[in-house]
Amino acid sequence: MSVFVPGHITGFFNIENHDSKLKNGSCGVGFLLSKGVKTTIAESDTFEFEVNQGDDTVIREVLNIFNLDDENFKVIQDIQLPIGAGFGTSAASALSLSLALNEFLDLNYSSELCGQIAHMAEVNLGAGLGDVIAQTGHGLILRTRPGAPGIGKIKSFEHDAYVAWKSFGPIETSEIISNPNHKKVISEVGAKYLEMFEEDPTLENFLAFSLRFSEETKLMTDEVKNQIDYLNSMDNILGSSMAMLGNTVFAFAYDEDAFKNLDIEGLHIDKLNNKGITYD
Repeated sequence: MSVFVPGHITGFFNIENHDSKLKNGSCGVGFLLSKGVKTTIAESDTFEFEVNQGDDTVIREVLNIFNLDDENFKVIQDIQLPIGAGFGTSAASALSLSLALNEFLDLNYSSELCGQIAHMAEVNLGAGLGDVIAQTGHGLILRTRPGAPGIGKIKSFEHDAYVAWKSFGPIETSEIISNPNHKKVISEVGAKYLEMFEEDPTLENFLAFSLRFSEETKLMTDEVKNQIDYLNSMDNILGSSMAMLGNTVFAFAYDEDAFKNLDIEGLHIDKLNNKGITYD
């Protein structure tokens, strides 16, 4: 049994903490990529895991919440995007594993309950606050109420567009979302642009508000800023900004050639994912 969950990049957001872990989260706007995390569970005489990058921290946390120990199966995770760089890989790892375990073990849990387990794992590990519920949608995603699937709310918007990204490395998410000063600025600026986006939820507004958010919160690094300035100087590119939270730049264009002709080493070209989660 294999389950693929797409990577998710947030453009702007606000933090909404709650005593309940399932209500703890964020509102914001982001989008799904065609690459993400594929989790496969196979028969085995003992418990095994195989991860192509990173460690088994997320796997262990999800298994702990499922209350599974010494099970006879093998977990294989193909993480197709950089870890810690704003792609929601931790959430995709947790969600794909939860959904795959549910199918493999015939638990008959709802997809919402599997999502809540993944969200709980993310909160416990101090990782992203809104990636799990966003990864249950498709295309461009507006998170209108914080929390886990079944508690939070999202709206999805489909666009036929290409995405390019380049990562300069990780940013420690937990250090930012737990810092009182960062939280205050992020929430104030994020709430402003969320309200504006809800009034006119276009792709162009998403890109413009994402850029303003990254500038006003002062989260943008110099290397990301230089790349964004270059990308935004191109007429056939819709807009560019910084992935939240990662030392990563992203850009949108309607024509793939807009990216192919750029002289940027390490630039990856992808397609906006309008399909979402898939099962094999």
